[in-house]
Amino acid sequence: MNYLAHAYLSFELPEITVGNLISDFIKGKQKEAFPEKIRQGIMLHRAIDGFTDTHPTTRQAKSYFREAYGLYSGALVDIVYDHFLANDALTFPPDENNSSLKAFAQRTYERVGDWQAILPQRFARLFHYMRTQDWLANYGHKELIFNSFEGLARRASYMPPPGQAITLFETHYAGLEACYVDFFPEVKDFALRTLQQLQQDGKKE
Repeated sequence: MNYLAHAYLSFELPEITVGNLISDFIKGKQKEAFPEKIRQGIMLHRAIDGFTDTHPTTRQAKSYFREAYGLYSGALVDIVYDHFLANDALTFPPDENNSSLKAFAQRTYERVGDWQAILPQRFARLFHYMRTQDWLANYGHKELIFNSFEGLARRASYMPPPGQAITLFETHYAGLEACYVDFFPEVKDFALRTLQQLQQDGKKE
């Protein structure tokens, strides 16, 4: 799961959204420095990633990239899932201006921006570009997916050049979309149940 999916799987809860989006930038016990609900978001993110990485449908999606990209196939699929989520008519009903997705993106930026003072420095830099370039709403466009592939290749020292990933994405578009359609309702159900458990555990502390 990538940024749009993690934001969506925060169920419109501001602090959960913040924790879910910053989780990859928080190591070990660093999460203890954050308020309880943001910690829940961090833990939710990690649970979602574990569920996603081990799911049979995700393994199928990875298979389209695995020969060329090996361990990086999972990161590529995370980006691809965001593309299909952005174009999911059941989640973001389409209209001429794509207004439901754009509105969700703006709400997400506002929620995260309210916690600007405590964002990890690396995420804060990334969030500036996410917000100003409207990444979340633009994941529906293939061009941004290609840019994301290129950005991943720049950050990953041993990842092969992204050109073949773009070709594989285009070639296997229908198969990857079918994986998303099968997988996303399950991860949404899992995320909701996990969040409810985290909230319940938090009340016991």
